[in-house]
Amino acid sequence: MTNPRGSVTITDVANAAGVSASTVSYVITGKRTISAATRRRVEETIRTLGYRRRGGSVASRAGVLAVAVGLDRHLGVAMEFFAAAAGTARELGFDLLLVTDDTGTAGLHRVTSAALADAVIVLDAGDDDPRVPGLLASGSPAVLIGRGPSAIPVDFAPAGQACATHLAGLGHRAIAHLTPSAPHRLRYLAGFREAAVHRRLEALSRPCAPEDVPRCLDELLTRDGPTALVVHDEAVLPPVLAELGRRGLRVPGDVSVVAVCSAGVADHQRLRPTAVVVPARELGVRAVQLAVGRLEGLPPAEPEPVVPSLVLGETTGPAVG
Repeated sequence: MTNPRGSVTITDVANAAGVSASTVSYVITGKRTISAATRRRVEETIRTLGYRRRGGSVASRAGVLAVAVGLDRHLGVAMEFFAAAAGTARELGFDLLLVTDDTGTAGLHRVTSAALADAVIVLDAGDDDPRVPGLLASGSPAVLIGRGPSAIPVDFAPAGQACATHLAGLGHRAIAHLTPSAPHRLRYLAGFREAAVHRRLEALSRPCAPEDVPRCLDELLTRDGPTALVVHDEAVLPPVLAELGRRGLRVPGDVSVVAVCSAGVADHQRLRPTAVVVPARELGVRAVQLAVGRLEGLPPAEPEPVVPSLVLGETTGPAVG
């Protein structure tokens, strides 16, 4: 039996979830790797019991929203998101505190435990994101972009389907997808593969970091290889286009290219790419509005999913041969 709501302890959570108190602590702090099934069970128990860390409630407003974004492989999306969020926050009387993913769960723990921010916004959240349990336990309002509780869902599957359909309509029968690791972008891949099966396309998936581009193209662009590439990493797009040019391959004359990127990255390419454009600005505005609404006690509403769209550009054309 648990304590009255508001004084629930880690032991209460552990007993209800059927795990040890140390396991609950590790889930919250992210100090050790916990299996996905156990993590989800602990998260659900935290939500059900209403567990909050001591000191997790904020007595007075700091006038600050913390924003956790990654600054490694998808810099364009992160910066567009943060810029839009900053403008909206300013209009609503808040400042933003940037927390990079490089600090992991420790960075957000410092923010919430010291009450440095009134609410936390997390970009690119996954189903088993290690940052989520700590946020739940902190008592700080949290808005996630991607998946999880209190999330603004981003549905990439229709964009994946549209991409495969577009390339199939141009006569491409073999397509290579240079894959990322982010969870919601893998849902793009699920939509892409579904449409590829329907259209009887050969769809290859290959991880590719910027430094691996020459090797990846060596392996893919064989005599019977794919005639179209889907580049799913902003950092990989420029070296792919440059390497194709170095090899004397015309885009889209010899190889078609589709990008998954921010509007800003698309705008800065020599050829405007056909692209699945991530609506980073819209997400930044909506995230801040939702966070502030929760602080003001507005009735919670189910956030409508954001659906990235395929925007046609100059890098896709009819398949060769």
